[in-house]
Amino acid sequence: MSRSTVPKPPRHSSQARPADTTYRAGCQRTWAVASAEPDLAYTEQAFPECPSCLHRVEPDGAPPFCTLRPVGSAHPFAALAALNLSD
Repeated sequence: MSRSTVPKPPRHSSQARPADTTYRAGCQRTWAVASAEPDLAYTEQAFPECPSCLHRVEPDGAPPFCTLRPVGSAHPFAALAALNLSD
């Protein structure tokens, strides 16, 4: 009787993980987080100035948050600054 063998899947000793990226909040605080996301939501709001921060977002039906963006990245609306609407 012949014995069939099923190949085992390859073992990965180290899966590809994103490198730590430094994110900055509106208050200029920074966090190093292992993420490849273009921005993150900071929901803890643990600092005294968080309730009055201009970068705080208060969506309907969800907790408030601050958007953390990678240090050195352009603001998401930076491309709009080059628009010429006076045609």
